[in-house]
Formats: sequence, C-alpha cells, structure tokens
Amino acid sequence: MSIETADIKAIEQVVATVERTQRAKDVEGFLALFHPDALWTTAHGKVLIGFDAIAEFTRAVLPNASWDGNVTYEAVHTHFLRPDVVAVKVRQVYHSAEGDTEGAPLYVMTKREDGTWLLHACQNTEVRVD
Repeated sequence: MSIETADIKAIEQVVATVERTQRAKDVEGFLALFHPDALWTTAHGKVLIGFDAIAEFTRAVLPNASWDGNVTYEAVHTHFLRPDVVAVKVRQVYHSAEGDTEGAPLYVMTKREDGTWLLHACQNTEVRVD
C-alpha cells in the first residue's frame, strides 16, 4: 500500500469518526480530532478560533443537539496540498422523517509527525435548495 493510499484511508477514518461522534454526541471523541491551533466555522457562520473555543462551543451544543433522524458523512473529494496537508470535501446528510437536509463541509487536515491526521481548518456550509 502506498503512503498516499494509507493516508487516504486514515483521512476517511477521521471523517467516519466525525460521523460516529456526532451520532453518539461524543464530545470528547469529536474534540480528539482537532489540531490545537484549529479553526472551525459552523454552518451558520460562527467562527471558532483555537481548540479552547471549539471545545467550549462543542461542550455546550453537541450534548443538547436534537435531531430525529440520522446523519451521514462521506469524503467525496480528497486533494493533497502537500504530503502533510489535505483538503477534503465532505457530503453531510441529515436523514429525518421530514426529508433529508445536506451540508457541504470542507476539512483542511494536517498530518502530525506520528502520522495522525487532525482537523485544522474547517468550514461547514449548509446546502440550500431553492
């Protein structure tokens, strides 16, 4: 297996862990995916700079999040900017009785010296159907 193939599998695992932790409302599991200097912008435009801000927001919001269906995340495009920096376009779908809604996150991930990929700069965008 080439390094890039192994990296793509590891990156897809990060996306799968985002899905799993969101479904389970697992705050600490979700936060473990972030680089200490991460930047996160929510689907509604709230900008969170640094791990502490992301953690404060996540601890306040995720445990009380309510949805009556399920959410899925799929890495639909992976583009290496450098061997240790990747941009990942994600398809995020909330499935509910009222119908599906979609998000289009972009995750920029960086690879640590130990080979671990972490979320570093992320923008979640709500997909609107007009």
